[in-house]
Amino acid sequence: MGKAKSLDSFGAILSGLAKRLGLETRLLELRLQHHWHDIIGEPIASHTWPAQIRFKKLYLVVHNSVWLQQLTYLKPTLLAKLRDTAGTELIGEIALRVGEIPPPRSEPAAAASGGNPSEVQTDADTASHTAGIQDLELRERFTRVISRYPSR
Repeated sequence: MGKAKSLDSFGAILSGLAKRLGLETRLLELRLQHHWHDIIGEPIASHTWPAQIRFKKLYLVVHNSVWLQQLTYLKPTLLAKLRDTAGTELIGEIALRVGEIPPPRSEPAAAASGGNPSEVQTDADTASHTAGIQDLELRERFTRVISRYPSR
């Protein structure tokens, strides 16, 4: 008898699928935006916002020119911290620009009302990626996995 093939984990399958579909960078972008304060910490997080990732360059919106100047000197440190957190090489450079920082997100309604903490609130982007899945239970599970990607 031949050796039985090992099964791939669901996470590994989704990671490969995201990479093939070109969603890996967008998922990292959403994760950074969702967890920005936890990743970077105060006070930097309250004066910056990860607007987008394009061609391995993270575009950070900065509150004002004073913060832009200060963060120019901190780019190598920020880049190292982001690479450690993301666990990938999807970010190779940081570009800074002065702009408007979006207001902080409120806590999910389920957490505020004492609901089940395992329920994940998703944004419209995540919902749009899972809208085509007909099976409700599978859609909910896939949504949870996407919202945590690539968290390990």
